[in-house]
Amino acid sequence: MDINYELYKVFYFVARTLSFSEASKELYISQSAVSQSIKTLEKKLNQHLFIRSTKKVQLTPEGNMLFKHIEPAINLIMRGENHLMETHTLNGGQLRIGASDTICRYLLVPFLNEFHKKYPNVHIKVTNSTSIECVSLLENGSVDFIVTNFPNRRLQDNTKTIMLKEFYDVFIGGSKYLKLKDSLLTLAELQKYPLLMLDKNSTTSEYLHNLFQQYGLDLIPEIEISSNDLLIDLAKIGLGIAFIPDYCLPPESNELFTIKVKEDVPKRHIGLSYSDQIPLSQAAKAFIDLIKG
Repeated sequence: MDINYELYKVFYFVARTLSFSEASKELYISQSAVSQSIKTLEKKLNQHLFIRSTKKVQLTPEGNMLFKHIEPAINLIMRGENHLMETHTLNGGQLRIGASDTICRYLLVPFLNEFHKKYPNVHIKVTNSTSIECVSLLENGSVDFIVTNFPNRRLQDNTKTIMLKEFYDVFIGGSKYLKLKDSLLTLAELQKYPLLMLDKNSTTSEYLHNLFQQYGLDLIPEIEISSNDLLIDLAKIGLGIAFIPDYCLPPESNELFTIKVKEDVPKRHIGLSYSDQIPLSQAAKAFIDLIKG
C-alpha cells in the first residue's frame, strides 16, 4: 500500500496530542490541513481512526492499534535525524533519559547538573516512570537510554548494560516500632506487622514478593504506593514498616531505624541500559562517559 509518510506523521501527532489544533501547532501547518490529512489516511486505509468531538478526539480501536506501530517508527526516524545533526557537535540536540523518580533524585541529579554545565546547549529530557515501564520507553525509541534497577525482567538480550551502583534494600520503622530496633526477625515474624511498599508495577515490589515466596510466604502489604519518599514519611508517622533501597534512608535520622532480618536479602544494582541496535547520539555518549567517571 503506497501511503505518503507525511500522512502517518500527521496521524502520529494527532494521536499523541488527541487534538487537531495541538497537532497543527507542533507541525506548523493549518488545522484544516491536519483534518484533511487524517481524512485522506482514513480513506486510503478504509478505517475510521478517530472519534471526533468539539475539543478533543479519541482513537478508535483501529486507530489505537495503528498508533502502537506508528509511534516507535516515528520516534526511530526522529532519533535518526537528531543523531545525524549531533554526530559532530554537542552544541545542540537532545539527551533523552528514562528513569524512576527515586533514581533521578538519589543518583542522576548531580550528573545532570554537571552535564548541563558542561554542555549547556544540549536539551535534557527526563521521562519518569518505573524501572519496568522504562523498558517500554527504550523499546519504542522514546529515550536514548534508561537507568534502571536490576534485576529487571523486561530487559531483552538486545540491550547493553553498564552497572553503576550496588545497594541493599532495608526494612525501616519509626518510633511506634522502637521495640524492634535491636531485634533479629524472620520474614515470617515481620509479616505480622503492616508492611508498606512500592506498587506492583515496580521492580522493588517484584523483588520483595519473590523474596517472601522463596521462604513459602505470601506477602500482603498494608499499603502500596509509587514513591519511596512517601513510604519514608508513612513509616515516620507509624503506619507500618517500609521497604526501601538503603540509599533513600535519610542520614543520621532520629525518627527512623533499620530492622534486621534473619534471612539473606541479596543486593541489587542500578544500571544504565541502551539498545545495541541503534547508535547512541553524541550527547548520550557524553553523559554515559560522565556517569561512568
